[in-house]
Amino acid sequence: MESASIRRAPPLPGLIQLGLIGLLFALAGVAWLVTGDQMTGMDAGPGTDPGALGFFLGVWVVMMAAMMFPSIAPMVTMHVRIQEGRRAKGQSAPIGATTLFVAGYLITWTAAGLVGYGLFELGRTLTGDTFSWHSAGPELAGGIIVPAAIYQLTPMKDVCLRHCRSPFMFLMEHWKPGRIGAVEVGLRHGAWCVGCCWALMAGLFALGVMSIGWMAFIAALIAAEKLLPWRVATSRAIALLLLVLGLTVAIKPSSVPGLTLPDSPEAMKAMRAMEGGSMSGASMNDSMKGGSMNGSSNDSMQGKSMNGNSGGSMRAGKGEMK
Repeated sequence: MESASIRRAPPLPGLIQLGLIGLLFALAGVAWLVTGDQMTGMDAGPGTDPGALGFFLGVWVVMMAAMMFPSIAPMVTMHVRIQEGRRAKGQSAPIGATTLFVAGYLITWTAAGLVGYGLFELGRTLTGDTFSWHSAGPELAGGIIVPAAIYQLTPMKDVCLRHCRSPFMFLMEHWKPGRIGAVEVGLRHGAWCVGCCWALMAGLFALGVMSIGWMAFIAALIAAEKLLPWRVATSRAIALLLLVLGLTVAIKPSSVPGLTLPDSPEAMKAMRAMEGGSMSGASMNDSMKGGSMNGSSNDSMQGKSMNGNSGGSMRAGKGEMK
């Protein structure tokens, strides 16, 4: 019954469809502006400290809206079409269901962000200075990006990408009526999207999670593989691009355009910006003890990039320093 209703989902009038897509892109644009404001001057290179959990989650949710809203426009449009078709038949189609669908999608990505944050914190706690930038930091960063390239060619990636690229088939299989059903469908779509994009997001952590430039780069790759008509060719091209990028980061990171090196003046400038003049001398000394992917403790203010932050201070968050 539900699948029959979906098959007969009427096309949206051109102006309504254009307005809906325009709204998604406008929301994405606002999210980009907000993210840019939050992250200004905070890119300290590969493995930039994501900051305190509360700050990270706030930034992460806005980042996901900025990066993902353009690529989920076809899915949202199809969801609205089905709702309109149900209303035309006198069936239940509660107001706000599509908004709840998008909310469920963001909830899934929020959970993925929590997992990523936990793995980042666990990794630097267990490894300490082993992966400082002047030790094995470049190899670690490249070693995260290269597997992302390999994942592009796996059957699991292909299955997840098919679900993300086929709104009609996805909703035929997973449609649930009502507001709670809309949230559930959004959660499921988010889960497939995480399965599709998690390796690319891991690459973002490796390149600098507080970098607007690398965020835009990863968002462009995600949009390309979800929206361009050449699915196989696009996935393979992205795999090749990531492979070259990962190897270059590992072997000669200074040659990567737009990559902030942890011991560069840009990274030190980011450190000063994150201090915001609010840190006491004692807390500054503590924060400069950390080591993971940040060089030794004697290299003063070389960026927070992949540091151990052994004193627990200098968490990223625009003045949210401990």
